[in-house]
Amino acid sequence: MLPAMATYLVTGATGLIGRHVLALLLERPDTERVSVLVRERSRDRLTEMVRQWPGADKVVPIVGDIAEPGLGITDADVEALSGSVDHVVHLAALYDITADDETSITANVEGTRNVVELAARIDAGRLHHVSSVAVAGDYDGEFTEDMFDAGQRLVTPYHRTKFESEKLVREQHDVPFRIYRPAIVVGNSVTGEMDKIDGPYYFFPALARLAGLPSVPFVIPDIGDTNIVPVDYVAEAMVHLITKPGLDGRTFHLTNPEPQSARAVYNAFARAAGAPQASGELAERLSNPLLSLVRLTEHVPGVTLARDAVLDRLGIPPVLLTTLTFKPRFNSSATRLELEGSGLEVPKLREYASVLWRYWREHLDPFRARKHGERGPLDGRRVVITGASSGIGRATALKVAAQGGVPLLVARREAELEEVRAEIEAEGGHAYVYPCDLTDDESVRKVVAKMLAEQPGVDMLVNNAGRSIRRSVRLSYDRMHDYERAMAINYFGAVRLILALLPHMTDRRFGHIVNVSSIGVQGIAPRFSAYVASKAALDYFSKIVATETHGAGVTFTTVHMPLVRTPMIRPTKLYDAFPTKSPEQAADMVVEALVKRPKHIGTPTGQLMSAAYTMAPGLVDAVAYQAYRVFPDSMAAGGSGRPKLGKGERNLSMAAAAIVKLTRGFHW
Repeated sequence: MLPAMATYLVTGATGLIGRHVLALLLERPDTERVSVLVRERSRDRLTEMVRQWPGADKVVPIVGDIAEPGLGITDADVEALSGSVDHVVHLAALYDITADDETSITANVEGTRNVVELAARIDAGRLHHVSSVAVAGDYDGEFTEDMFDAGQRLVTPYHRTKFESEKLVREQHDVPFRIYRPAIVVGNSVTGEMDKIDGPYYFFPALARLAGLPSVPFVIPDIGDTNIVPVDYVAEAMVHLITKPGLDGRTFHLTNPEPQSARAVYNAFARAAGAPQASGELAERLSNPLLSLVRLTEHVPGVTLARDAVLDRLGIPPVLLTTLTFKPRFNSSATRLELEGSGLEVPKLREYASVLWRYWREHLDPFRARKHGERGPLDGRRVVITGASSGIGRATALKVAAQGGVPLLVARREAELEEVRAEIEAEGGHAYVYPCDLTDDESVRKVVAKMLAEQPGVDMLVNNAGRSIRRSVRLSYDRMHDYERAMAINYFGAVRLILALLPHMTDRRFGHIVNVSSIGVQGIAPRFSAYVASKAALDYFSKIVATETHGAGVTFTTVHMPLVRTPMIRPTKLYDAFPTKSPEQAADMVVEALVKRPKHIGTPTGQLMSAAYTMAPGLVDAVAYQAYRVFPDSMAAGGSGRPKLGKGERNLSMAAAAIVKLTRGFHW
């Protein structure tokens, strides 16, 4: 006799548990059809996901959204489903302990309400609702599968909304139901597959930092027990219970029958990470006073702020500290009785922890973008370099490539960029050319989109492209365009590129931005009111943004560059007599900024001038005024080009020579 064929309507099929449940349902010979509720934007993802699965032809996508009344599906879909769905499997929910009330209510409560109403409307055979052990809240003691409202406190929006959504299912009387309460769900015990950071995964970055440290005996406090199950066990147990007759009205705990202590969980993952393992556990009578003291310090001004700052750097939500372990102990004896003969048992965490760790390290580690190649800090780094066709930009690109980095060359003139790329490739390196006008929004948008499509990631940015204008203010009264041009490339061009790349860098939780600024910002440089002001604007933009991106791992370095002999200073013939750095020496400063990522790189002269202006601004003004008198506007700027003292541009007077020597690297 052939088994009766079954039909399903599944929500949340593209989620972690949903993917596993859907695959198992499709494998069953008694599955006739699986209608899958999917958002329009996820339809292609569903198609791609099931393409290689056995039984993929049984899937019928239905476009909708659990947050919409009637799930947002068409009347034609409702008519097609009416009377033809044996099982509604409701997996869609917001599984996020950090979510706020409004978001959690929309997804978990209103979403479940809409599913319950549709199940009744289409006269479904039964409703399978995935709840959570979170409904037990802070209940102290054994929590059985028959228990629900036991006066427990629900400590987060997630706990509250999972409780309310389960309550909706329990209180409706139109459709027979079954409820499933998983514990903390981690990845597949065989493949490691996981879709997001959750539960113990939040602590993996901290464990990764401990990897390789010498193993010394230490104990951890007894903070209670947790309960962890792999997604493959949850899905297999669910499908077994979904398809088993005679279980309507029941609730099933998909939990580990033996709760794991914090020490056991830590050691399982520490072993996988290569981190030191705890040799013991502090007795409860000693742990409790310690934990009470920690809780009291949360009310001390500054302590919570400092704690949260540390946790943020590790990517650990502070709310996790209060939900890390469970007060209730979850009895799953009735569930295990129904699973007898299926061969399903919860595997021991220590046996598959290394599988979870490996998958996390390769696919989920939020800081994996920070890892560089074996050759050094720049090995494999994709580094955007603006103004890369000549001067400092070109020299920087060559040095980055020599250290294993991959320069992404940006400038207006493509032919010159191709020459730089050819030079890099001749030395065995790799580089890419991206012609761009940094003063044009559309040009920057297109080039960044192209970079992100072609490259595995963009790690670093060097804002080097710029325009220098040396002209006294008395010659600038009718030249407002000088200031606009300087700001257009030196400030707005750099900011435009930073803003275009920041979302990518913050998503990867790594990025470093080097701004090539000017020593003139540290001192007072007459005739550079347009140029230095534009550089100073970028300096302060970066200082402020760095505070906002600190937690995302995106950092900034400002290089206050001294005078460099590049084509940019060629119009000022006076500089022929000034000591300058070569482009290669300047590039060394930029590379140092990329490798070491300090807040600032400059010269002793620049730092001295900055300190002098802080201590004695009037004296600095007087010295700068004398330099203003000695060094004239260039002929290109509309001046005479002749020093007021001395024998010409290449033979400075003693006073002029003394100023140049005293302020080595400064551009007067």
